[in-house]
Amino acid sequence: MLQQIIDRRLSGKNKSIGNRERFLRRHKEQIREAVKRAVDGRGIRDMERGEDVHIPKRDLNEPVFGHDQGGKREIVHPGNQDYMRGDRIKRPEGGGGKGGGGGEASDSGEGDDDFVFHLSKEEFMQVFFDDLALPNLTRTQIADTPEWKTHRAGFVTDGTPTNLHVVRSMRGALGRRIALGMTPRRELEECEQALQALLAKPQDAAAQGQVAELQARIVTVRARIQRIPFLDPIDLRFRSRVRTPVPTSRAVMFCVMDVSGSMDEARKDLAKRFFILLYLFLTRHYEKIEVVFIRHHTQAQEVDEQNFFHATETGGTVVSSALVLMDEIIRTRYPSGDWNIYGAQASDGDNWHHDSGRCRELLADKILPMCRYFAYVQVAEQEQNLWEEYQRLIGVETHFAMRKAIEPAQIYPVFRDLFKKEGAPA
Repeated sequence: MLQQIIDRRLSGKNKSIGNRERFLRRHKEQIREAVKRAVDGRGIRDMERGEDVHIPKRDLNEPVFGHDQGGKREIVHPGNQDYMRGDRIKRPEGGGGKGGGGGEASDSGEGDDDFVFHLSKEEFMQVFFDDLALPNLTRTQIADTPEWKTHRAGFVTDGTPTNLHVVRSMRGALGRRIALGMTPRRELEECEQALQALLAKPQDAAAQGQVAELQARIVTVRARIQRIPFLDPIDLRFRSRVRTPVPTSRAVMFCVMDVSGSMDEARKDLAKRFFILLYLFLTRHYEKIEVVFIRHHTQAQEVDEQNFFHATETGGTVVSSALVLMDEIIRTRYPSGDWNIYGAQASDGDNWHHDSGRCRELLADKILPMCRYFAYVQVAEQEQNLWEEYQRLIGVETHFAMRKAIEPAQIYPVFRDLFKKEGAPA
């Protein structure tokens, strides 16, 4: 008969996945430092790829227990003509070099290279965003389409074969057999004792009749005991699981980017780098998250992901148009009682001078009261009027933050600083 074996383990054919995960946990700091060094030398388009991590061999040593021979020992080496008893033998010179040190060439000695460990794309991104989180994320009320959580609710007498609890079923069957067989077994024991007593006495006609009656009774009782089923349908017990609605952490992130004429290609590239990092972080770490893209010059417009990163439209600068549109979208589609609302804005800070004060008022009076967190990134060195107005919110609004990033190497540190998980190292 042909048998087919199906491997349903989560690791599949990769039997070393457990060892790999333990290695990642054990050398987490070295791997995290390697990821940081790799990020500094990558372009934003090369962010999602693996990386080779070099770990020095000295960091891979593990403690071991050894048994020393102990005591005072005297050894006689055959063929020794150079040393006498009590002489001290000098350590040999040279050799035993360390690999990977980059020293001078030698014709003696050997060593070991650093251990090279390859991080897959998924592992690299996991370490990359490991200690980041959306600030102040809370669970909102149960939505129209709630998220369900399944938990155990004891045992039931009906269910599917996959939920059958074998141990609990066999325990019930054993108890039933003991309960149903107690009276017949007691009767059987009494009949057998009476039979033995009769057989020990001299047999007459009356005694022989009683013996035959007892033997027939014993056969009947044994048959009744044997008819008790080993497993009955009433013994079966199935695991019961119930679903209950739970609050969901629904969140929306507003990405607001300035595309006015003062935003040259270099500044737009810095803003896009920031938003690409933010988009990768959100889509990889949160299931219940929506992203709203807003581009603005003198007018603001909600666009899709493709147009947000690749459209070429430009114009003057009225930043308040984007904040007004953001406020309208929140009130129309994302009530603050049901959603965790976040905002991220990138601009060079150059705004129509009569408009910057209105931007601060919109943030303070309308946007920030509905937001869990709002971050502003200026991609220009000079502090424009928008920066000066936004600075008046620092210290007053605890969930508002602003940073500068004037070159590509600063994007990642600024991003980590804005979305660093509480308590995580810098």
